[in-house]
Amino acid sequence: MSDSKDQATVQMAEPTSPSLPKDSAVTVVRSSSAVQAENENEPETPADKVDEQKKGFFAFLKTKEFYIILILGQLLAIANTSTSTFTTLLGEEGWAIPTFQTLLNYVVLTCIFTPYTIYRYGFKGWLHIILAFCDVEGNYFIVLAYQYTTMLSAQLINFWAIVVVVIISFLFLKVRYHITQIAGIAVCIGGMGVLIASDHITGTNGGDISSGNQLKGDLFALLGASFYGLTNTAEEYFVSKRPVYEVLGQLSFYGCIIDGVQSAIFERSNYHTSTWDGKVGGYLVGFTLCLTLFYCLAPLLFRLSSAAFFNVSMLTMNFWGVCIGIKVFHYHIHWMYPIAFVLIIVGQLIYYLGQRALAEARKPWLGANQEGGVAGLFTAKKRIEHVVPGGTAQSEHERVLSPEANTSAA
Repeated sequence: MSDSKDQATVQMAEPTSPSLPKDSAVTVVRSSSAVQAENENEPETPADKVDEQKKGFFAFLKTKEFYIILILGQLLAIANTSTSTFTTLLGEEGWAIPTFQTLLNYVVLTCIFTPYTIYRYGFKGWLHIILAFCDVEGNYFIVLAYQYTTMLSAQLINFWAIVVVVIISFLFLKVRYHITQIAGIAVCIGGMGVLIASDHITGTNGGDISSGNQLKGDLFALLGASFYGLTNTAEEYFVSKRPVYEVLGQLSFYGCIIDGVQSAIFERSNYHTSTWDGKVGGYLVGFTLCLTLFYCLAPLLFRLSSAAFFNVSMLTMNFWGVCIGIKVFHYHIHWMYPIAFVLIIVGQLIYYLGQRALAEARKPWLGANQEGGVAGLFTAKKRIEHVVPGGTAQSEHERVLSPEANTSAA
């Protein structure tokens, strides 16, 4: 009996030996099925839904936002060129107070945006003083540079602003540029090279190239371009997270203080030696209005595109400068200018090849659904919420940690 019992025990044990691999196989099948079911049930992110509204290599070029970006870029280039024109006219009248010249712009912006910003937020959390400082110094050194160096040198050094923007955006804002963007920038720079060559041929570079002055002007232009690159990148970051009126209100408020103090310290003697008459007053008003328009439109372009594309758009300034100069300074358009302009515009088209509907409006530092940004005019968050209501909503925990992310304003 014991033998048969032992035999039965062995027989009972034999089927259990293969049970481990069998169970293991079942477990694998269940795991794969669970993963597949999870993937099928996982909803597509709202931002991806908006991005997929347009498909293909030319997806973004089919959106209205692309044409808004192109138009905004050229409006900004024309406005900036107009400020340069008024600066040249002021120089011809013997008026040269570069810091005070831009102070009027900060005063106007402060009157427009700062009171409402203070009404909404008070003076708490105003940390944009670095942005204001870089902006003031960028304006100062660029205006100063054109008094000493040739336009050719200053324009070449201004390319440095693009380099600064790309490096800062890559390192700190986690922006990753693809091959078409690099190619687009290269084509635009090639177009600018044609403009510079045309200026060299026609001898319209201008500037004071007497001993030591050109080097001084080049250094001023390099400093100005560096400050501009930092300012553009910082402003793109701020306007993606906060309302435009708040960013401009703080920028102008601190800009007034920094600009006013700097002008009082370093330009006191210039107030007595410069010409003050009705013509100078008219030029100052024109300069201030054009620069104020520039400051009001720039944040919208930063939201729709990027600081890099903003600087690329500014490369057409020389072309618009000659167009304005035909009437004001009796310039003549060289045959190379239209070619250069077309090259820059083609470069801007190449820049956006292969990008989806949201393109650069979808900022990498704001989260997958832009939940860390403001739902304002031209922001990706606003567009996502329009297509997928509640698509950028945060959890209650995220709202507590980041209350500014839910700000819904311009």
